[in-house]
Amino acid sequence: MDKKGDSSVKLVQKNRRAFFDYDILERFEAGLALRGSEVKSIRNGGVSIHEAYGRVKSGEAWVMNMDIAAYAQAGPFNHEPKRPRKLLLKRAEIRKLAGKTAERGLTLIPLSLYFKDGFAKLEIGLARGRKHFDKREAIKKREMKNDLRKRMLKR
Repeated sequence: MDKKGDSSVKLVQKNRRAFFDYDILERFEAGLALRGSEVKSIRNGGVSIHEAYGRVKSGEAWVMNMDIAAYAQAGPFNHEPKRPRKLLLKRAEIRKLAGKTAERGLTLIPLSLYFKDGFAKLEIGLARGRKHFDKREAIKKREMKNDLRKRMLKR
């Protein structure tokens, strides 16, 4: 998914911590079933996906603990900030995710939230948690890669 080149995609938030804490095995693009006040709050940047996670229950995919701030102008029709929100995926994708998350150690993690052609989309990743020594290894690889890139630029 190329968010930089496509002008119809507006990135709202990226979960950078997820790439450090987890090994991302697969990525999925899911729509979100939202209320109007939630969409307006997301457009204003009042959202946090850092503590969110995905869950499949009774044949439906849900994102839990995603915090969308209350929209001030909504008044009495406002939404609950941390309510579970339904992910809009194809049935085959939901079945696949249900089978994979049943495996030990795999979880669904939101990677980024963006608007694509006017619709709110959530990129979720099927991920395996990293141990502390794995994180150190990832830091070492990243530093080596950056060092190599700097050397190539000097030439």
